[in-house]
Amino acid sequence: MAQRFTGLILTIGIGVAATLPGVGGAQDRPERVNGRPNLNGIWQAANSAYWNLEAHGAEALEDFWQLGSLAAITAGLSVVEGGSIPYLPEALARRGENRAGWPKSDPVAACYMPGIPRATYMPYPFEIVQGDGDILMAYAFANSNRAVHFEDRRTLDEVPVDLWMGWSNGSWDGDSLVVETIANDDRTWLDRAGNYHSNQMTVTERFTPLNENHMQYEATIEDPQVFSRPWTISMPLYRNIEPTAELLEFKCVEFSENLLYGEYLLNPPE
Repeated sequence: MAQRFTGLILTIGIGVAATLPGVGGAQDRPERVNGRPNLNGIWQAANSAYWNLEAHGAEALEDFWQLGSLAAITAGLSVVEGGSIPYLPEALARRGENRAGWPKSDPVAACYMPGIPRATYMPYPFEIVQGDGDILMAYAFANSNRAVHFEDRRTLDEVPVDLWMGWSNGSWDGDSLVVETIANDDRTWLDRAGNYHSNQMTVTERFTPLNENHMQYEATIEDPQVFSRPWTISMPLYRNIEPTAELLEFKCVEFSENLLYGEYLLNPPE
């Protein structure tokens, strides 16, 4: 219910903020909003971190050989500072189990919300709506969304339940938007490679504009139950500059039904 309520707030907020200058196309886009950098727009990562945050080579998905090159992992460089995720030795076995059960074991295969930071570098765009209060972020995948709270900032004890998209507290450090996300549901993954976290994870993101259409994204992940130390990912984000740009929904529930419930159907898919 909490996620549904947040979604309602986001819908209302977008309707109001869409009237603000700089939320839509590039025409008359101000450089700053209430003295802060104007982050309004539709943004997207352009890398293969959604497959694996660490460096990885191109690889065939043997179980989907009928799709040929359409079902293959694209190669990618690591976006993890230092190259590797610092797992505790006992935590690596869980990642191996996650990988062995892919794709069904991946929460996004079931159209669950991807969580933070994964939502940022999914192969789908997201929209930032910035006005004079909370900042709203809407994601194409699974109608995911979150509010970045500047006044109703909460500690972990003040969030009643863990949330798929966590609880995000916002602040500014100069021209960088800093977002601390707590109360993260431990059922979300960090990528398709099975990298995961516990519900004790805290994600501290920094959105730093480089120019009107580019910004640097960093996310520092702290989770002493899974990782030996905090670690950081970093990548550029690109603003969609098409004059007709809009965020299109990807309502994926119906596409997941056969995967989740096929064995119970009268005529299960082959």
